[in-house]
Amino acid sequence: MDAVTAVSGSGPAYVFLMIECLEQAAVELGLGAALARQLALATVAGSGAYAASSGEPAAELRRRVTSPKGTTQAALDVLMAERGLRELLVRATHAAAERSRELAKV
Repeated sequence: MDAVTAVSGSGPAYVFLMIECLEQAAVELGLGAALARQLALATVAGSGAYAASSGEPAAELRRRVTSPKGTTQAALDVLMAERGLRELLVRATHAAAERSRELAKV
């Protein structure tokens, strides 16, 4: 149950943080706040819907939308680097599961 709590219970906050980050980056790159929010929300909603309906593993979907040496690959090189997003999300999820175990003891 701790794993379910860490992924499904806490997961929406992780996604909301990603939306916040996309919005912030878009504003820093010159987009207006309203457009930044609209694009971030549409991107997350569309990606989630596509992942849910495709039946394909997320890694395969990521590969399909990534052009070698393209803009997405440049961003993924940062996100997937050692101590990048993958490691952070795994560590964060483990922290949530550990806290769930601690709370169960109280």
